[in-house]
Amino acid sequence: MSLEQLLAWIPPGSADLDLARQIQPDRLPQHVAIIMDGNGRWAGRRHLPRVEGHRAGIQSVRDVLETSARLGLGVLTLFAFSVENWKRPASEVSTLMMLLRRYLRSELATLLEHDIRFKVVGRVDGLAPEIRAELTDAERRTAANAGLLFNIALNYGGRTEIVDAARAAMAAGIAPEALDEDRFAQFLYTAGQPDPDLLIRTSGEMRVSNFLLWQIAYSEIYVTETYWPDFRRRDLLEAIVAYQKRDRRYGGIAPPVVAGVP
Repeated sequence: MSLEQLLAWIPPGSADLDLARQIQPDRLPQHVAIIMDGNGRWAGRRHLPRVEGHRAGIQSVRDVLETSARLGLGVLTLFAFSVENWKRPASEVSTLMMLLRRYLRSELATLLEHDIRFKVVGRVDGLAPEIRAELTDAERRTAANAGLLFNIALNYGGRTEIVDAARAAMAAGIAPEALDEDRFAQFLYTAGQPDPDLLIRTSGEMRVSNFLLWQIAYSEIYVTETYWPDFRRRDLLEAIVAYQKRDRRYGGIAPPVVAGVP
């Protein structure tokens, strides 16, 4: 996939087309992570049950996933269900899991069509057996795909991931003095993947909510007031354009400004 394929996919005359043309193909983020927030508030403003916000958010997942694949991103990670979300009403949790199973069944053909590889990050063992079976099947059937890697964070917590990684390193018999950042990263759920270059949060909240705490150390953060069910291709493109205008220094010093040199 490439920017050219994305441009060919966007209908002529669409405002998204002008936005897509602003994207610099050589400066694409390798990994985009998104905290999908605002489903409940989206539903509340429409006097609907919270679960209707989750249902509406599925279309946003479809749109963002296909846009990411066509654009040529390497990794997309969506925060779908945290370890803290089990505290929500049982009916809401049950609906979320039902929607997840329905999504996997309906979208598997799309994942295969667009060469997308599916992976779950989180404590999968804490999910119901029927959910684990659906997830395992989707991972197995897309394992040979070589395009976009689509991570879905389920029963996930950033602190939990770090604890699990520390336990795994101990179980592997690695001495503390032999453990550095690179080696520790090999025990994270995202082992072998690049860290997110861009972290997007919808609904306007200014917090990272225990998401990818190790991996987002130097991620650029982009917050939009848009609720997740309204987040579409245009919103993703706006975030990427904004990202490409930033100067990433990773804690270093900005290059000096020389008169007459742009």
